[in-house]
Amino acid sequence: MSQTLIQKYNVAGPRYTSYPTVPYWDLDTFSLAEWKASLKRSFEESNSSEGISLYIHLPFCESLCTFCGCHKRITKRHEVESPYIKAVLQEWNLYCKLLGEKPKIKELHLGGGTPTFFSPEHLNYLISELLKVSDLADDYEFSFEGHPNNTTEEHLQTLFDLGFRRVSFGVQDYNIKVQIAIHRIQPFENVKRVTDLARKIGYKSVGHDIIFGLPFQTEADVIETINKTEALMPDRIAFYSYAHVPWIKGNGQRGFNDNDLPTAESKRKQYETGKKHFEAAGYVEIGMDHFALKTDSLYKAMKNETLHRNFMGYTDSKTQAMIGLGVSSISDSWYGFAQNVKSIEEYYHLIEESIIPVFKGHILNAEDLIIRKHILNLMCNFKTSWTNTELLFEELPEVLIKLKEFELDGLLKFETKQVTVAEKGKPFIRNICMAFDVLLQRKKPETKLFSMTI
Repeated sequence: MSQTLIQKYNVAGPRYTSYPTVPYWDLDTFSLAEWKASLKRSFEESNSSEGISLYIHLPFCESLCTFCGCHKRITKRHEVESPYIKAVLQEWNLYCKLLGEKPKIKELHLGGGTPTFFSPEHLNYLISELLKVSDLADDYEFSFEGHPNNTTEEHLQTLFDLGFRRVSFGVQDYNIKVQIAIHRIQPFENVKRVTDLARKIGYKSVGHDIIFGLPFQTEADVIETINKTEALMPDRIAFYSYAHVPWIKGNGQRGFNDNDLPTAESKRKQYETGKKHFEAAGYVEIGMDHFALKTDSLYKAMKNETLHRNFMGYTDSKTQAMIGLGVSSISDSWYGFAQNVKSIEEYYHLIEESIIPVFKGHILNAEDLIIRKHILNLMCNFKTSWTNTELLFEELPEVLIKLKEFELDGLLKFETKQVTVAEKGKPFIRNICMAFDVLLQRKKPETKLFSMTI
């Protein structure tokens, strides 16, 4: 890849799990009442036809991983499990009461934090109680994130019996120097153990998460990690670029210095090398940061152009409405976003007062909805068009000017009514989406908000 292009486009930019991105939400015009109205509208439009997605944030971890930017609470006190689950179930009941009928769940995901911090018994209680007041879509999919060091056979069997068929394990990197730097020490044997167990029990999709661009990480480290990963042949691989955002409070990214990180050029080389190895092993690149075997449903969704992207990442289950439960969770009604409070204590207080624990959000206007669709199209299919009248945006010349520049650099093909990202342009998909982000263009951030795009 051209070093000139890397230098030109290695800028701070969003990952576009939403549009508008969280820093550009209009907080002044948002209210809990508006959020409820937008969710009810979406639910009435889509629950009977496709159901909803449900994300449950389980924030506890026994130790702090210094690469992680997620919201978490570090503790070894497992007595925190029961009151938290009780609060999540109360929050779900508040939503069920608001919606007025049983939600039909199409997709459910347990994220963290560390979901397998919770005992199998508590996870069984959480899901069993939740399903008592919910219906299931015919083609529902349940998934969870497991830590290789503490996921037990009982965890896997309990969740399988509840309907879970997909699990992802955080690997990051197998080099011990890198593991020490990011405070995530786990041997290959632990990953092999849980991968083999999941397959023995019957999980249809096992994923591994790998990160490139970590402190002290070299191209040789990436190759070694990929070689070990290919020995297990997970169905999906998330190959994430490390997001260095040490300015965010509480993210723990202070266990190493900036000069311990690979350069932008080295980091990009790590990705290109990884991609070559994955493709040689039979994996296909899916959207941004993901690879899958051709037998996996994520690949099939890409081929059928039904791939979807939300706050949980890429999914083959598209729903209009997604409800996030637990501290810091983000919900999406399509017409609006809402984020829960980040303090566990405040979360408990609001739940006890029978208040949906939202503290900020954004209601999308007509322009937001148009641009959101274009960015979603680009992120999932590497193309978008505005032949459909609802996707017209010719009144936004700042978008067209930037797209022309990408075309001159050979990153996309820009026709009268369509943009198609070139193979050369796929590594720059975040930058291309930024061309559509008129909010970012109209008001450049004065402080650091986003990680670098490369």
